[in-house]
Amino acid sequence: MERLIEFAGNHPFLVSAFFLLWFWFFWIESRRGGASLTPQQATNQVNREDGVFVDLRDEDEFRQGHIAGSINIPASRLADRLGELKKYQDKPVVLVCKMGNSASAAGKTLKTAGFERVARLQGGLQAWRTDKLPVVKA
Repeated sequence: MERLIEFAGNHPFLVSAFFLLWFWFFWIESRRGGASLTPQQATNQVNREDGVFVDLRDEDEFRQGHIAGSINIPASRLADRLGELKKYQDKPVVLVCKMGNSASAAGKTLKTAGFERVARLQGGLQAWRTDKLPVVKA
């Protein structure tokens, strides 16, 4: 550890460049899957612009509670079921997963398929429930 601090002191530009590139990489990667929206922002966007919530969880989890009006397409079958979302290609599509971590990969898939307005629900359905927003059971 002592040598690491010595190295950083002797090469401040190199260390600064490393941290700048590291930060930039994670920022770019987080944006590729779509912007991250709070539950309130997501609700406003879907309601105002006739968008849709796409729930990426398994069917069993979906039945236990989901956002009203959301479409359930498990993340593992998203590429096969893109046709179901074609009518929303020009509208906001908000991806919902359990905790907000796995929606990024699905967002990349949708963007590759030509969806322009893809966003992720920040914190997933857990954040939705924490904000005491309603869920329905199937």
